[in-house]
Amino acid sequence: SPTAPGAYPPPAYGTQPPYGSAPAYAAPSYTPYPAPPKTNALAIVSLVSSLVAFVFLPLIGSLAGIITGHISLRQLKTSGENGRGLALAGTIVGWAGLALAIIGGVLLVVWFVWIFSLADGAGYYEYSS
Repeated sequence: SPTAPGAYPPPAYGTQPPYGSAPAYAAPSYTPYPAPPKTNALAIVSLVSSLVAFVFLPLIGSLAGIITGHISLRQLKTSGENGRGLALAGTIVGWAGLALAIIGGVLLVVWFVWIFSLADGAGYYEYSS
């Protein structure tokens, strides 16, 4: 029997693929997004070492953050990688940590000199019998 105009055709039984097999139609074609550029590893190292310098090894951590930050900034100019903000933050925090470590060291030396100058005789009495 003929179908009416605009009506759906009757289902074709037995034409579906068996369960678990690939469908008979082609997958839709699409263009995936391009992968973003990777982050520079030295920029990450710069920030982490500068932040760690506030807790452990202040002078060494700050110097490591400064050096790796400057190296990564130089690499980022030509490599096309991400991480400029990390490198800048690591460099700035490293310089700030180095300044605080130097100021703290100077204050510690001044404090020790002051403490030892107080102990030179002030407060000690000699008893002679």
